[in-house]
Amino acid sequence: MQVNSWHGTIVVAFFLCLVCSLIVSFTADTLKEERKANVELDVKRNLLLSAGLITGKKASPDEIEEKFKNVEIKVVDLDTGQPVPSSQLSTPSTFDARKAARDPAQNIQIPADLDLGKNKQRAKWATVYLIKENNQVEALVLPVNGYGLWSTLYGFLTLDTNTKTVKGLGFYSHAETPGLGGEVDNPNWKAQWNGKVVLDEDYQPNIRVEKSGNVKGENSVDALSGATITSRGVENLLHYWLGDHGYGPFLAQFRKGEI
Repeated sequence: MQVNSWHGTIVVAFFLCLVCSLIVSFTADTLKEERKANVELDVKRNLLLSAGLITGKKASPDEIEEKFKNVEIKVVDLDTGQPVPSSQLSTPSTFDARKAARDPAQNIQIPADLDLGKNKQRAKWATVYLIKENNQVEALVLPVNGYGLWSTLYGFLTLDTNTKTVKGLGFYSHAETPGLGGEVDNPNWKAQWNGKVVLDEDYQPNIRVEKSGNVKGENSVDALSGATITSRGVENLLHYWLGDHGYGPFLAQFRKGEI
């Protein structure tokens, strides 16, 4: 076969693509565990940032792992708010709520009138994190997610043990517009959440994300400038996850001292 013929070109291109595919597949498989470890480390970093246990993103892996020793992981049944029995779940740290939310055997469909975060479905169980000091719970960290303008935002909400007061809020994964909705990552915007009250006297969600100048009291924060839909998305996802269809039953159990 002539190398410069169209037949030769196709054969060369085929073998070139085959070799490249094998190299990419081999590299991906070789680095699979390393990538998984990096993802887990990034989640821990963002959780600790939300909880205020570390500052900035320059914390070393060793520092992150050391701080994470103060975190107790529990998997709870969202319907009852009770921890899932060990007979049904041997290792809480391996439970993946995002994966479970896509599994018909492990998820439930969210009724349209309750789906404030536009998630459509959620896992039956959820992972919650108890921040401890001297064996006493100092804060609760709740994974939250919901749709903004272009993407689903995934993050952590940290609450004081009264289950009302915010100690931190941060998102670790989203695809919102840089400079607009992407400002959910702005440290100044995140800082204004600290000390805000997200539940009323009846423990119902009452946090509001208001236009600049309309913020009054402890249950409202400034919206992101030029990102009304993303701001509304953050408010909606918090209202869903703090409500009776989200972490409401778990928070009620915690307040009773059952957790």
